[in-house]
Parts: sequence; C-alpha cells; structure tokens
Amino acid sequence: MESEKTLYERIGGEAAVSAAVESFYGKVLADDRVNGFFTKIDMSGQRQMQKQFLTFAFGGSSKWNGRNLRAVHKKMDLMDEHFDAIAECLVATLNDLKVPQDLINEVMTIVGSTKPDVLNRWTLIGIELFKFLFFYFNTLKMGFWGFG
Repeated sequence: MESEKTLYERIGGEAAVSAAVESFYGKVLADDRVNGFFTKIDMSGQRQMQKQFLTFAFGGSSKWNGRNLRAVHKKMDLMDEHFDAIAECLVATLNDLKVPQDLINEVMTIVGSTKPDVLNRWTLIGIELFKFLFFYFNTLKMGFWGFG
C-alpha cells in the first residue's frame, strides 16, 4: 500500500536521493547567496553526508550517525535568507527531477522543521521550557513561599 511506504521509498529510494543531492549542490554552489559557506568544505564528503541525512530524515534508515544540526551550523552565522536560499535550491532541484508536488510539500515540511536548529534559534517550546525550569528551580532555591 502506497501510504504505508516511507517518503524515502515514495520519492524513489537511494537513486532518487543521490540524484537530488548531486543536482542540489550544483545549484547551491552556483548561488551567490550561499556558495561562500562551502568554499572550504570537502564537497564529496558533504554530498555523502547529505545523502545519509536525507535517507534518515525521509525514513530510509532508522539511525543517524552524523552530528546534530544545531552543532554543525552553530558557527556559521546563518540567517533566514540563507536558509530560504537553500530551500529554494532544493525545491528547484525536486521540480527539475519531476518529483510530484505532494512529495515536494512533504520534503519541505521536514526541511522547514529543521530551521530553528540550522539557524540556532530557540523554538517557542524551548523558550517555554526554559521559563518553566527557571521558575521551578528558583522556587526550589527560595522555597515555595520565598523564604529560602
């Protein structure tokens, strides 16, 4: 049944992910908004890591052995416009490869969910959790009624 297949399977598996990554980095390296981030990068290794990550993110593998997205991108000082440029390159790649729009939407939902980590931003949940923990530990420190 089609709906029981992973996105990885529905998009075409290893061959499709490999073709997409190759085409995608061609577009990224030609895009002056973001190509400067890749000048000192081993692109062969980058392509391989991206294939592994997408395989994991799309449900083709149950494990990811790479570093977390927040750590990888932390010192890059990425902004919304950089994330958006990368997303545009990905959408253009998927369109060029004739990926159906419903699958492109699914891919971009996954990509969009990584934005807070890639840009090293707190999410609303993270902010609320921080406020709760701050209040909780201050309450413990001071005692419930403020008489520590």
